[in-house]
Amino acid sequence: MALNGLQLSRRRDVRKRWLLSAPALLIIFVAAIGPLFVMLAYSFMLKGDYGDVKFGIFSLDGWTSVLFQRDIFDDTLGLADAHLTILWRSVKLSLYTTVVTLILGFPTAYFISTRPPLSRDIWVFLVTIPFWTNLLIRTFAMQQVIRNEGIVNSVLTGLGIIDQPLQIMHTDTAILLGMVYVYLPLMVLPLYASMEKLDFRLIEAGYDLYASRLKVLWRIIIPLVKPGIIAGSILVFIPSLGAYVIPRILGGGKNMMLGNLIELQFGAGRNWPLGAAISIALMVLVMIALLFYVRNASRSGAGHG
Repeated sequence: MALNGLQLSRRRDVRKRWLLSAPALLIIFVAAIGPLFVMLAYSFMLKGDYGDVKFGIFSLDGWTSVLFQRDIFDDTLGLADAHLTILWRSVKLSLYTTVVTLILGFPTAYFISTRPPLSRDIWVFLVTIPFWTNLLIRTFAMQQVIRNEGIVNSVLTGLGIIDQPLQIMHTDTAILLGMVYVYLPLMVLPLYASMEKLDFRLIEAGYDLYASRLKVLWRIIIPLVKPGIIAGSILVFIPSLGAYVIPRILGGGKNMMLGNLIELQFGAGRNWPLGAAISIALMVLVMIALLFYVRNASRSGAGHG
């Protein structure tokens, strides 16, 4: 009897939790999952003549156009070179951004984690300050730094290092600099969270055993902060892959990324099925990155357990 009463109590507790969670789950479904199903449905429809889609007409043209395009003369299929170029640029710049932010963020996080508690909180506060400013404003700020009459070119010209301003704007380099500047805090904070828990006695033990600085870094510090490295890399890579504002402003609309291509299809291109198909394909890429993170995180947890 006591066992049955305990089971009934647990069931009531579970029901109450579900009832309390129901409004939030409903909002998540309607506001997040619902639009994804709409995009998925649009990707299998025929495009309208002036935008929109033709409901009730099943078509794979949207998905086919992601990687292939039809010749205007003989209607044969060929690779969509423009889409593949944009895909490669997006993945490449996202990987470069992740690597550069890791190179810059790792020593920054290590420096913060080795400060006294009071000053450590101040440094973390300074790292989070960029989040107080809108992404668009931060991107325009970077534009003022790297444009032809910006800070970088003015300093280099004033020092006599260059005669003509460097053309940085509207290049992949400009996009990379902008994304590194915007997403660097997303790398520093997870790294700091891992390094704050680091037992620095292990580092001292490594030095006592005559290990070099490089070996201590490679054999002790990096394995222990690996979860922070993976988390920071995912937090930087995913928004970089779907970036829209930064390529639009710093790339000048010429160096497009996947986010810009999607906006183009829903806007001037008036090809909603293609835009929806690219959106779903981008989401699949993000899911693959997340699965990679979860798999590595679980392995790391099992190894340390």
